[in-house]
Amino acid sequence: MQRTAWKELALAPLQDWGEETENGAVYSVSLRRQRSQRLSPGDGPRNSQAPSPNADAFLHYRTSKFRALRAARLERLVWELVYGDPQQDPSFVPAFLATHRAFVPTDRVLDLLLPPPPPPLPPWVASKKTEGQDLSFNKNLRAVVSVLGSWLRDHPQDFWDPPAHSNLGSVRTFLGWAAPLGTEALEAEKLLGNFLEEAEQEQEEEEQPAAWAGLPETVQTPSPDSQEGCLEEEEGLVLEGPELLEFSVDDVAEQLTLMDAELFLRVRPWECLGSVWSQRDRPGAAGTAPTVRATVTQFNKVTGCVLGSVLGAPGLAAPQRAQRLEKWIRIAQRCRDLRNFSSLRAILSALQSNPIYRLKSSWGAVSREPLSTFRKLSQIFSDENNHLSSREILSQEEATVGPQEDTPLGSLPSKLPPGPVPYLGTFLTDLVMLDTALPDMLEGDLINFEKRRKEWEILARIQQLQRRCRSYCLSRHPPILAALCAQRQLSEEQSYRISRVIEPPAASCPSSPHVRRRISLTKRLSAKLSRERGSSPGGSPGDPSSPTSSLSPGSPPSSPRTRDPPSRSPPASPGPQGPSTKLPLALTLSCPPIPVVGQQGLEVRVIRVSIDNDHGNLYRSILLTSQDKAPSVVQRALQKHNVAQPWARDYQLFQVLPGDRELLIPDNANVFYAMSPAAPGDFMLRRKEQAWHTTSVSPT
Repeated sequence: MQRTAWKELALAPLQDWGEETENGAVYSVSLRRQRSQRLSPGDGPRNSQAPSPNADAFLHYRTSKFRALRAARLERLVWELVYGDPQQDPSFVPAFLATHRAFVPTDRVLDLLLPPPPPPLPPWVASKKTEGQDLSFNKNLRAVVSVLGSWLRDHPQDFWDPPAHSNLGSVRTFLGWAAPLGTEALEAEKLLGNFLEEAEQEQEEEEQPAAWAGLPETVQTPSPDSQEGCLEEEEGLVLEGPELLEFSVDDVAEQLTLMDAELFLRVRPWECLGSVWSQRDRPGAAGTAPTVRATVTQFNKVTGCVLGSVLGAPGLAAPQRAQRLEKWIRIAQRCRDLRNFSSLRAILSALQSNPIYRLKSSWGAVSREPLSTFRKLSQIFSDENNHLSSREILSQEEATVGPQEDTPLGSLPSKLPPGPVPYLGTFLTDLVMLDTALPDMLEGDLINFEKRRKEWEILARIQQLQRRCRSYCLSRHPPILAALCAQRQLSEEQSYRISRVIEPPAASCPSSPHVRRRISLTKRLSAKLSRERGSSPGGSPGDPSSPTSSLSPGSPPSSPRTRDPPSRSPPASPGPQGPSTKLPLALTLSCPPIPVVGQQGLEVRVIRVSIDNDHGNLYRSILLTSQDKAPSVVQRALQKHNVAQPWARDYQLFQVLPGDRELLIPDNANVFYAMSPAAPGDFMLRRKEQAWHTTSVSPT
């Protein structure tokens, strides 16, 4: 029988082997098969030419064992930075440096990482050192220096601590005696110079009149609640200044791209972490994640410009207003050509918002070609399958290498832009979902580093996109920037009132374009959990009966098919707001049970839990399974709120019901089945001594 040459076994190259525990740390163990060729007996080193495969040749596999740290205490994690094997676990160091601020401050890491300077030794003591000890000491120092070099290069903002920059000072002191002539020491000195120069520029900007930086927050427009604003709204007055839509489509789109790219380059990736971004609403946390807040403000102000330009002149006839709609659609298409998905999403959100979408007469006067363009662009951000369409398009744009990348800087044509500039809300959503679904700590007070690895995969992609955005070559156009600053910003209530003045309420809007916008938190979380377990979601992604809920940055617009609400109330799910809009990722977590893949009979749903105290209605999202009892839910909620867990027995859990009612969850009850499935998944923790005086509803 003839033998088949080069027949390879159909085995997985990587297999999970299990876990190992060493010095209190948990490692995941995998076996990796690596192929090596064995030659036939006739082939050997005598042949000068490379041996050709024949029927007698066969394949040989070598199995290697690899370990990756999954969970450990902080001291062990820092130890792994120095003594870990980069070949065994190459992603550990970049994942730790990118995510450490979620569980430990930078100065604490430096205290554990940097060794003290060695005291000067007498010559006779130094001469007695063995060669092996000296080599070991130098090897450890080289490892620390290498970690610091990666840290300074990839995450320089971790050392920003004005005015003294003490953390950077500690690094400079260590490098001064450990590697005074190395590139790491030069990098530290350069970074300190950049910090000092940046501080001087900020001081000069404070002394000078406010100038444009992105979209300024000090736009002199009437307050939405002021009498002047209401009079302008009713009388149809428009602020004096340049009209934004008088400029060409290309010029406006390029200026929006320039602003979005500059703000995205300033984003510090660690501020996007779910554990950091979710702290933005805490009392005294106004300065949390400032670079992410800047992109949110930019997004909302672009949306406000669209609302203001379309609705700001109530006296326009339908054909004239249709021209404004068409121009914004062309600007959105140009943003797509420039690969600016941030402003593209902002413009589409405004056009799909209820105050603009309900203008059936204006939409009826829009030409067929712009209307078709609008539908195609809207499909980019379809919410089906966890925004699969926008994710695939962004991945394709990342892989695209245009001819402009070989063009010298300064002669880069704006018609072939680099980029893309992503819609940051997609990454924020993924990171918040990860933070909600995976615990920070594991049994034994071990840091769940597997969670940090998954977060690092998203942060690494943000950094890669930032590097691509550096090659944009667009020039500022002051008249357009002035028009953007002077554009009137309408509040949510103003926009809807003006819209009803332009066109009184009607039973339906048959002329409005039909754009499907369904947002299903069930599908998103199911897909996220299934990806974590390496399988597909249990439910059908196209099930039309699954309820929907709102989960989208930038205060997403309501469904375009929504009819006009009663005349005395604003839309139930309003469109983008003005400068005072809420920050994105406002989760409305009233979703049905979600089947957990890989665990038969186990269901989960996301609930929000607040604490009845003086800090306001601050909710934290946790994952509730069908096996969770009240004590474990209370303990996890307190952990999310940074409250000492030994106090868990002092708290009682209530479900918030419509009509200012509450449902008391008994201490030993299964929360999943004791809760009311028809009510939103909002809960409140209250101390038991306060709960005695509260009227509650029976769980039955």
